[in-house]
Amino acid sequence: MKRFVWRLQRVLDVKEKQEHKARAELFKLAERLVEARGELLTQQKILEDIAYGLTRQNPKKRLGHQEFFLKHSATSDELIRKLKEKVRALEVEQREKVAEVLRLRRFKQGLERLREETKRQFIREQERLEQKELDERAGISFIRKAQKQEIANG
Repeated sequence: MKRFVWRLQRVLDVKEKQEHKARAELFKLAERLVEARGELLTQQKILEDIAYGLTRQNPKKRLGHQEFFLKHSATSDELIRKLKEKVRALEVEQREKVAEVLRLRRFKQGLERLREETKRQFIREQERLEQKELDERAGISFIRKAQKQEIANG
């Protein structure tokens, strides 16, 4: 029986590699997103702790510390704003990457179904050809036996 060879196998292999690469990129992106979110939460927690600490201080000491806090809060706010923008950008990038992975997976699965159907057709065709060959051999064998009997009888 002939060996099954599918012409689109290279395309399937390429799509599998693309999906694997996109998944790896998605994983790295998820790590960066977790890191950015952690940094954002850390910065917010630091500000909350400082503000809470100011409320617990003696009012006389608090005014000097509060003035210092307010002077530097603009820098902290800017840092937090940039971190929030970074998180949003990473979330958008992550959604796009997820969509790409899903698109590649659907395409790859479609190719795999097509390959399986083509293989089933190939096997059916090979079985049909094999059966035809067996039928021809049986017919030839029958004719030869009939000729031998005719020669013997005749």
